[in-house]
Amino acid sequence: MAAMQTVKIERLLHALIVLLMGVFVWVIYDSFHERIVVVGDSAPGFSITTDGGRLMTESSFGGKLLVLNFWASWCQPCIDEIPSLDQFQKTMAGKGVVVLAISVDKDEKQYRNFLARAKVSFLTARDPEAKINREYGTLKFPETYIVDARGAVRRKLINSQNWISPEMIQDVQSLL
Repeated sequence: MAAMQTVKIERLLHALIVLLMGVFVWVIYDSFHERIVVVGDSAPGFSITTDGGRLMTESSFGGKLLVLNFWASWCQPCIDEIPSLDQFQKTMAGKGVVVLAISVDKDEKQYRNFLARAKVSFLTARDPEAKINREYGTLKFPETYIVDARGAVRRKLINSQNWISPEMIQDVQSLL
């Protein structure tokens, strides 16, 4: 009886080891095949509904330059960047630039409370499953992609930016 119990335990342990090895191989494989978007790549497709109820895709910008910003209300560098990004949207809106800021906030109430206080003028949306930013390979926030009318990534900016600096305005205008 004890010998049969030992055999069952050994088989169970063997099966568990095989299962764990399979999971390990899959994780390694998946990490090597993770896409990281860089300048010159085509922007990955996406579809999201803005807080204003408008369905947005990578092609809904009608020939305008898209500034796609990934952020979160719990991210201090993101919070620091928002006032200049908002001023940038106000300055550049008439020149063919659209800002879409996609938050990865899981807590909808925290997200909505933040936006109520911030009163931003750019388009906002929440992607609590962080699907879109993962398609871009974005893991650090804030991160921004500037996408031209043809869908090509022209700039990739990691960390907070001063969006209203003369250098930034000039750089974005050179992409129009």
